[in-house]
Amino acid sequence: MGNSLQIKVGKRIQEIRIEKNISQQDLAAKCNFEKSNMSRLEAGRANATLSTLETVSKALEVDVIELFK
Repeated sequence: MGNSLQIKVGKRIQEIRIEKNISQQDLAAKCNFEKSNMSRLEAGRANATLSTLETVSKALEVDVIELFK
């Protein structure tokens, strides 16, 4: 089970993705990730590196800091 920061960031990624009307599959493809890895990230079950968060933020076209709000 992920820690609270992992869960918070994962939920925020999902929230931004939905606001931008991007499917989980499409976001995973933009990031060159497997859909299952994107699912784990959004669920807070993956301990993302800074590089991963940067990749996701670029794919979502937001500053990385937005993932922590």
